[in-house]
Amino acid sequence: MESSKIQRALLSVSDKTGLVDFAQGLAAAGVELYSTGGTRRALQDAGLAVRDVAEYTGSPEMMDGRVKTLHPKVHGGILCRHDHSGDQKSLADHHIARFELVVVNLYPFSQTVAKPETTFAEAIEQIDIGGPSMVRSAAKNHKYVTVASSPAQYPAILEAVQQQGCTSLEQRTKLAAAAFAHTADYDAAIAGYFAGQLEEMGDFTSTVRLTLHRELPLRYGENPHQCAALYKSADAGPHSVVNAEQLNGKELSYNNLLDLDAALGVARSLPQPGVAVLKHNNPCGAASGATLGSAMEKAWAGDPVSAFGSILGFNVPVDAAAAECLAEPGKFVEAIIAPDYTPEALEILTTKPKWKANVRLMKIGKIEPGTAALQLRAIDGGYLAQTADDLPDDENEWKVVTEAKPTDQQLADLRFAWAVCRHVKSNAIVLVKDQMLLGAGAGQMSRVDSVEISITKAGDRVSGSVLASDAFFPFDDSIHRASEAGITAIIQPGGSRNDEQVIAACNKHGLPMVFTGCRHFRH
Repeated sequence: MESSKIQRALLSVSDKTGLVDFAQGLAAAGVELYSTGGTRRALQDAGLAVRDVAEYTGSPEMMDGRVKTLHPKVHGGILCRHDHSGDQKSLADHHIARFELVVVNLYPFSQTVAKPETTFAEAIEQIDIGGPSMVRSAAKNHKYVTVASSPAQYPAILEAVQQQGCTSLEQRTKLAAAAFAHTADYDAAIAGYFAGQLEEMGDFTSTVRLTLHRELPLRYGENPHQCAALYKSADAGPHSVVNAEQLNGKELSYNNLLDLDAALGVARSLPQPGVAVLKHNNPCGAASGATLGSAMEKAWAGDPVSAFGSILGFNVPVDAAAAECLAEPGKFVEAIIAPDYTPEALEILTTKPKWKANVRLMKIGKIEPGTAALQLRAIDGGYLAQTADDLPDDENEWKVVTEAKPTDQQLADLRFAWAVCRHVKSNAIVLVKDQMLLGAGAGQMSRVDSVEISITKAGDRVSGSVLASDAFFPFDDSIHRASEAGITAIIQPGGSRNDEQVIAACNKHGLPMVFTGCRHFRH
């Protein structure tokens, strides 16, 4: 059977957007309306004739509305096959009305649990039972039944009813697919909430379900021969890269998004006002200063060769001074992410540099902690899961383990270096002076090589800098090299079997060293 005339509709919705207009259009087309609870009252208040489902089934709503549509006279009317004689006989024998249209959306579970004050008991009451059952019944029987699970679908359905009296099988199939996706997302949100409760109790749930919606098709992936798209999590924070507003520039690429996310992560870690300069997912520059303009100058000067074609992250709104610095001849920026841009800065960045039309300017509104409580990473055949490494270290756990003690200035730079170091690929070494990243050694197989690269990057500025290492030094060779270069203080986790040897090397050279007791690998 290609189509069944829509004569009867069952409406039960939590989101009442567009409901009255839709129902009025259906009624004008001769469709009989059945409804429950708040939906029925909303329709009656609009002057529509609506039959109460409880009156139709002969079973009153009970248990504070927990039970109202779980009844054979409801699901029989939805699930019956219109061209099956046995099903039609059952309808007649049991006085069951046939529903050709089911309009249902679900309790606002995700919106409820997103509120910090929501209790576990309140969350449980927002788990819809009857709604998903009706949606799934209608979607299963889409050969005969039209299911509307979103207000956005109302206009197309109403147009079909008004013009043909029914929807097409193709339309019903698409609506069924959307309905199953809707209930799958809903169940995933509930499962995710319970998983979060288990994590708070110190456990990982046995199953992780991902609900991702395609946000943006991308031209290609890391390389032109790879296909790519951006998918957004249902619980993505409002001040994250995926929810950032693009104010200017070309379309975003796969690599842009990776670097923007990394730049935002570094910027969050810096004292305000701060700037992070990213290249290939590693900071090549980072600085804080008395003004944003001075921080921008220092961040770029950290490694100006690498900074060309970089991605920038700011932890305060971009002002005119920072924009003027970026607009200087010889500088080129791919993208910037910041809480906001002053009108003057926006004018400068979009009119002065040669790259003005192309630079991607992303606005996130606020700098807030990341929302990725659980990080997933794909490997062949599966995923690795871990909690995010985004919590500040407890400085009460830091210990000065050498005879020499860091000065206040050295301690401020060590703190800055330690904040940057966790964002550099392991093995990670960073050199800092005056709240400015001078050189980074990233992603090397040998920590000695990372030390050497950071010293080379810093050049003749290395004297007087401090050094941070994301993990312990297994030997004292890097300490001797650091002292030889003019490095004046070191911060590292400690925990090597050769810690005493490393401490002795620092004492020999008069270098203060701090053990944090916390490692920050970034693979």
